[in-house]
Amino acid sequence: FILCLGYKGEVIREYFYNYEFLNNDFTIELGKNKIVKIHNKHNETNWKITLVNTGNKTLKGARLKQIEKYINGEQFMMTYGDGVADVNINALIDFHKKHGKTATVTGTNSVSLFGNLKIKGDKVESFKEKTKDKQDLISGGFFVFNRDIFKYLSNDDNCDLEIGALEEIAEKGELIVYKHKGFWYCMDTIRDTEYLNNLWNDNKAEWKIWR
Repeated sequence: FILCLGYKGEVIREYFYNYEFLNNDFTIELGKNKIVKIHNKHNETNWKITLVNTGNKTLKGARLKQIEKYINGEQFMMTYGDGVADVNINALIDFHKKHGKTATVTGTNSVSLFGNLKIKGDKVESFKEKTKDKQDLISGGFFVFNRDIFKYLSNDDNCDLEIGALEEIAEKGELIVYKHKGFWYCMDTIRDTEYLNNLWNDNKAEWKIWR
């Protein structure tokens, strides 16, 4: 995982740096030669997480460009982190590889102020960010990219992803949509937070696919 950090990034850094102590039982022997023993085992033991300070006011395109040097391989996934869904990640990746385009966006049905997709078959003909028109399909924020995406980005803090890069890629016929018909919800407000927390507490969190 690679996290593009901005505002309050230090809180996220501290969380992962102290992850073992925050999420496990441990025994500590105080003294000059402090000894700590972690008691629990968890599924995240083998996770590798790179945390990158990409600036407080940097737009998404520039944030993505800054982590280019940390990305291995020809294809990678990206998400904003504020949406939860039961997207089949393996199916999404297979779909992207099958079509061989620069970018794949997950499209979902919702009435909201998110990137609107005009599609023909599986091809995205245009990508428009955050209009107020009611659309049948919006960007769900789960992407698969080829490394070619970096040709459309720069380190300029004002380089955006949706306004500019994805619009240009769509115009060239290099952006396709993976249609997700399952659960999707975005957490933007306190009301959204309460709604999603209630689903979690009531064991109705459809995005918890690792159960």
